[in-house]
Amino acid sequence: MQPENTFDRSSSLGRRQMLAYAAFGSGTLATAGTFSAAQSAAQATQTLPQKKYKMKKSINLWAFPYPDRMSLQQCLQLAKAAGFDGIELNYDLESDLSPKSGTREFQAIRRMAEDIGIAISGLCSFLFWPYPLTSNDPAERTRGMELAGLMTQAAHDLGTENLLVVPGAVHMPWREDHDPTPNDVCDRRARAAVTTLLPQAEKLNVHLNIENIFFNGYLLSPFEMIDFVDSFSSEFVKVHFDTGNIMEYQFPEHWISMLGDRIKNVHLKEFTKKGTDHSLEAFRPLLDGTTNWPAVLEAFDKTGYDAYLTFEYFHPYLHFPEALIYQTSDSLDRMLGRK
Repeated sequence: MQPENTFDRSSSLGRRQMLAYAAFGSGTLATAGTFSAAQSAAQATQTLPQKKYKMKKSINLWAFPYPDRMSLQQCLQLAKAAGFDGIELNYDLESDLSPKSGTREFQAIRRMAEDIGIAISGLCSFLFWPYPLTSNDPAERTRGMELAGLMTQAAHDLGTENLLVVPGAVHMPWREDHDPTPNDVCDRRARAAVTTLLPQAEKLNVHLNIENIFFNGYLLSPFEMIDFVDSFSSEFVKVHFDTGNIMEYQFPEHWISMLGDRIKNVHLKEFTKKGTDHSLEAFRPLLDGTTNWPAVLEAFDKTGYDAYLTFEYFHPYLHFPEALIYQTSDSLDRMLGRK
């Protein structure tokens, strides 16, 4: 295909003229008593049968400008006002959700959410990257295990049974200082880490939900994920399935049908295959990508999944940040057949 700047001017003009004619022509036709393109599309949407799904709407705190421009309370209130059933919180080193807080503080957050009327759908954290459970650095591994234990307690105190766990990484392309861990060593350490964390999780009724990442070079197929999760023979080791993390080379609807009832929690991350940027910028606002959402939702429904679908996005809008929250809620309503 020729680069756009080498297209014949007349063909480009022709396209522009056609668009202009379409825009003006539709108005003319409407005046004559026929439907405009927009009216026809609206009518078609109204007449198409829309399947309704039982899954619940959730959104991750990273979509909000927290803590820079919004307090945690404001984020919870906004999520509720926008129509979300739940919100997923993020554990880090500095905020309200960090080692600086303990049971009393987390229970206060839980009560605040209950008063607002929104559930805490889960707890996740970026801390599995600076402190991977399979690091070649013993100090990183030790700190990672310590933080994972604190997260498990925090999830319990917050009143959620879902903790997202990244069990290991062969490679982290975003960390230039990371010493790659050989695949077999990564697998051995990851299994040992989850085995160590499991007794506390079972005692606290917190599920360690293993996330599929792909970019970390570990658990790259549904076969590997199934083998890993099933090896613990525990109802408290499940899957946190992320639709976007495998989109570059695979298809979430294929994984879902294979993972089945192992899926305990879900991230909806929209991904576009239209560009060549494979950084976090490849993740888009919901519906602004190339995910086959009808196939994905149908796959979830066939497994019997009816829990949270959590939109995860890392770029709060610079201006009018509430717009992203309302747009996402509206998109989920349409996807789930609520509109």
